[in-house]
Amino acid sequence: MSRFADRADAMAAHQAARAEALAGEVRAFVVPAGDERALDVGTGTGALAYAFAPLVREVVGLDPEAALLERARANAPENVSFVEGDATALPFERAEFDLAGTRLTLHHVRRPELVVAELARVTRPGGRILVVDQLAPADPLEAFAVDRFERARAADHQRLLSDQDLRQSFEANGLVLLRERRTTERRGLDEFLDLAGCEGDERARAVALAPHGREIFTADLGWYLLRV
Repeated sequence: MSRFADRADAMAAHQAARAEALAGEVRAFVVPAGDERALDVGTGTGALAYAFAPLVREVVGLDPEAALLERARANAPENVSFVEGDATALPFERAEFDLAGTRLTLHHVRRPELVVAELARVTRPGGRILVVDQLAPADPLEAFAVDRFERARAADHQRLLSDQDLRQSFEANGLVLLRERRTTERRGLDEFLDLAGCEGDERARAVALAPHGREIFTADLGWYLLRV
C-alpha cells in the first residue's frame, strides 16, 4: 500500500477545499453535453469524478488503491461509482465511454503512454478525453531537479512528462487536440509534503531538494482536451 493510501483523509480534505474551483474549471474547459457516460482514471479520492458528476449522466472512477476508493465512496454523488483497477489495463470494453479523463496521474505511472492508449481504447469514436498533469520544465536541468524532489517527496513518482512528450503520445493514438491551457499553482511546501505523508528523514531530504526554496513549490499544469 502506498503512502497516498495512508493519507486518504488528508487528500480528501485537500480535495474538498478546492472542489468548487475544480468543478468550475472542468465545466468551462470540457463543456459537457450532459448525457455522457464518463470515466475518471486514477481517481484517488474522487476529485475529477466529483467534478464530472453534476455535468454528465454517469461517472465511473478507477484507482489501484482500495483505501482511496473507500474514502471516495464515502461522499459520492448518486451517479458516481468506483472500481479498483490498473490504469494501464482498464477493465472495460472498447468504446464504453463518451468522456474519459485523468488528472495528476500520469507522472505516477511507469509507462504513462499505456494509460493514454487505454483512455483512447475505452472512449467511443467522436468522444473526448481530458488529460491534466504537471508538466516537466523545458530546461533539462530544472526538470531533473523537480523530478528528484518529487521522488524524495513521494516514492511512487516516476517522471514528469513535457508538453512534447504528451503531444507525441496523443498523436501516436490518433487523438485530435481540441483545446489546451496552462495554469501555475503555488503550493505551500509544508502542506505539499504533508499531503504525501512525507515525514522524518525523507521529509528533511525533500526539503533540502526543494527546487523553489523552503516555503513554496511551483507546479506548471497542462490541460488538454482531445477527440478520439
